[in-house]
Amino acid sequence: MKTNLKNLSVFICICAVITLLLATTNFITAPIIEKNQNASANKALLEVMPDGTGFEKADVADKALPATVTEVYKETSGKGYVIKLKTAGYGTDMIIMCGVNAEGVVTGAVCLSSNETLGKEKEYGVNFKDKDAADVEGVDIIAGATKTTEAYKNAVKDALNTAIIMGGGSVDIRTEEEILADNLSEAFPDGEKKFEKLFLVEDIEGFDAIYTATNGKGYVFVKGEQFIGVKDDGTVVTKDVADASAVTAAVATIKATVLEDINITKYADLEATVLSAKKTATGNFVIEAKGAGYGIKGGDEYHPASNEYIIVRVSINAQGKIIDCLTVSQAETKGLGDQCADPKFYGQFAGKNETNYTEIDAISGATLTTNGYTQAIERAYAAVKILKGGAQ
Repeated sequence: MKTNLKNLSVFICICAVITLLLATTNFITAPIIEKNQNASANKALLEVMPDGTGFEKADVADKALPATVTEVYKETSGKGYVIKLKTAGYGTDMIIMCGVNAEGVVTGAVCLSSNETLGKEKEYGVNFKDKDAADVEGVDIIAGATKTTEAYKNAVKDALNTAIIMGGGSVDIRTEEEILADNLSEAFPDGEKKFEKLFLVEDIEGFDAIYTATNGKGYVFVKGEQFIGVKDDGTVVTKDVADASAVTAAVATIKATVLEDINITKYADLEATVLSAKKTATGNFVIEAKGAGYGIKGGDEYHPASNEYIIVRVSINAQGKIIDCLTVSQAETKGLGDQCADPKFYGQFAGKNETNYTEIDAISGATLTTNGYTQAIERAYAAVKILKGGAQ
């Protein structure tokens, strides 16, 4: 028993000595570590604002800043702000530091860390030095690193907006998607903030896009910057619409449209390239065709081929003009070929015909994807020719 007590006493003494040593070490090293951390942070601040004389972290609790902003530092002599941002490009958690002077000009930008695969974000920040808000959009996206460099560019825009807000100004920090959603809801409140873009199968001229409320209560027609709300019965609810009758007529056309399924198993030449086919009473066709993009023909430069086709839905009128186009599915390279799912890409095909549908802006750095997409369009046209000769 005495031996056990003696051992316990020795153990307690050893623990006490270790605790004391650790406390002493921490007391000595903590200021050194803090000094080194501050020096490292200050180095990053000076890298993007070289003429800064000092920085202090700003209180942003009451500021409505872009979601990418994590920290804001004010240059103590009033030369501007340094903004730290976290965004996502090809990967996640890309940390960017951007300096903006009192005149709203970028003094420097640097990527502190990222999970990107191409490494081009490391030197991309030099492109933004001495740029203001009007110039940033003109900075080129790097081919082969589109998603990464686009995320970087958007972060710099957020930094510029943040500097304005910190200086007492106001800017619209909503994303394009948020602005669209707000405009749709404002035009048609009965849509309960849930809309989806309508895939057109009939020629409806004079509008840039039509959105349908998912609750079935109505639509929003977009014409330039105007958003026109209309009930399911064709009643226009937006005031002062000059072409209200055209909107009502378009709703009647949409509601009267009936799609008839075509049994493509009757056509041996179609089964390998076409997934489905439909026809309207007006003689228009809706074809879902597949094209062999990078997912089929690619190698392992970025990732192994997915063995998945690009699936495209295209509506073609009786005269051979493309009414609408949509990417149904794709498994192309992230940050490159997957841009085929962006409306800015597939929207280019609307209004084209069989002689000029290839005259579109290709996806930079994704030739196989672009070729696979146009192959799907080509197969859709081939299907229409076959079906015109035998579709019931």
